[in-house]
Amino acid sequence: MSRAKPNDSERSITAGSDFLHLTVADAPPGGRADWLAGRLRQAIADGRVPIGARLPATRVLAADLGVSRGVVTEAYQRLTEEGHLTGRGRAGTVVVGAPAAPPTPPPAPAAPAKPAALFPPTPGSDIFDAVRAARATIDLTPGVPDLTAFPRADWLRSERTVLRRLAAADLGYGDPCGAPVLRGAVAAWLARNRGITVDPVDVIIVAGVSQAVGLLAQALRPVGIDRIAVEEPGSLGVRQHLNNWQVVTPPVSVDDAGLRVDELVASGLPAVLLTPAHQFPTGVVLDGDRRRQLVDWARAGGLIIEDDYDAEHRYDRPPVPALRGLLPEQVCYAGSVSKLLAPALRVGWLLVPSRLRAAVVAAKRNADLGNAALPQLVLAELMTSGALERHLRLLRRRHTRRRDAMVAALARHLPTATVHGAAAGLHLTITLDDPTVADTEVAAATLARGVKVQPLSWHCQRPHRPGLVLGYAARTATEIDEGVAAIAAVLRPGGRPARSAQEELDEHQHGQQRRPA
Repeated sequence: MSRAKPNDSERSITAGSDFLHLTVADAPPGGRADWLAGRLRQAIADGRVPIGARLPATRVLAADLGVSRGVVTEAYQRLTEEGHLTGRGRAGTVVVGAPAAPPTPPPAPAAPAKPAALFPPTPGSDIFDAVRAARATIDLTPGVPDLTAFPRADWLRSERTVLRRLAAADLGYGDPCGAPVLRGAVAAWLARNRGITVDPVDVIIVAGVSQAVGLLAQALRPVGIDRIAVEEPGSLGVRQHLNNWQVVTPPVSVDDAGLRVDELVASGLPAVLLTPAHQFPTGVVLDGDRRRQLVDWARAGGLIIEDDYDAEHRYDRPPVPALRGLLPEQVCYAGSVSKLLAPALRVGWLLVPSRLRAAVVAAKRNADLGNAALPQLVLAELMTSGALERHLRLLRRRHTRRRDAMVAALARHLPTATVHGAAAGLHLTITLDDPTVADTEVAAATLARGVKVQPLSWHCQRPHRPGLVLGYAARTATEIDEGVAAIAAVLRPGGRPARSAQEELDEHQHGQQRRPA
């Protein structure tokens, strides 16, 4: 191999003008130096002429372009004064700095969707993303905890503790079922708070209940379960997750005692997904008689998927025990910290009958190889140190005050509405006194006034009395009162959404046209 130093022409980016495909005919008359300086400046900025490259000699480039040497000299001089070039005697003219790239203009913001467009009678799979992005002064969306109460100091303290004792091996790929320390902490938490006895090795850590539902759907379809009964009314989001995995979701009615087990039995369906501790969205608790009926149905071969929704957030009496504690081989159990800490953590847990475990673990492995390790370790420290239970006690006191504020605001502003589910959870549901009103129109008109609510009809597969689902946990008492007052302003005494001034004018003009002369 030759060790000879490259000659001048080899160190130069080119011997002439071909390196930029320059054509002097492109230059405006009388502006050749400006044109050449601009072309060189752009080439340096976009990397075609890199820093450290040597430009052609002025006489060489001038001859190639068919211009006077003074044009090239002037262009080089301008770029030298700007700090992009420097003359190095016999070494020639070298690129030493790139121009700052012009700032990229930010993309024009998308036009905000009109409130009516955000509340279609039949919502699509992206509806929650769209509504979440909609601006509102007061957000009464259900299912959101008080995120300002997130225990930052306890989290930081736990994180420091974890990092101090973290071994290098803990930063590698782990068990797709989750970090052993968190699985142990979850098992102890469930024993203390939900009446469930489970071996830590049987706990599967998941990215929230939504992932748990998806994993179960993947495990159940191969064994012939592609139809799962759901509550009516029941969570639209859960139905969408199951439908996404090609699982059909026939409705089974819910009344004041919870799921109608007699209707479930008559349906002949092999599995049911329900929220027995605090039904979404009605807030009812599955009563003792229905629980016994449901357990009998499961013992006869039915499969229960228990979404332990809002179970810890009970204010007037202790939470009811989980169904999983009664019948572990017929109950799949899912819970999370989304309502305890924050949805953004994306940490939950799943317990499944032994016959489904291998398929669920395989689906979890294929999905993501397991949750992120560090949040798991920090959460385990929060659980084992007692910080999470202290946080839950604080939330219960705060949520009770806000629940009371919403009940009082509804009594003051909407006395004819019926309130459901005040004993627990993070939301209330109201049904409206006029059965002909469209609750999607009410929600749209309320959003136009700066208050975000959710129509009850979204969570219904069958015709149902119109209503609204109202979250209170994340709002102050003042905001809750203002939000409920806005809903009341939308509704007329007859229960219909108030019309705009333009609609009133249109009707008036229409009446004038029809009036006989």
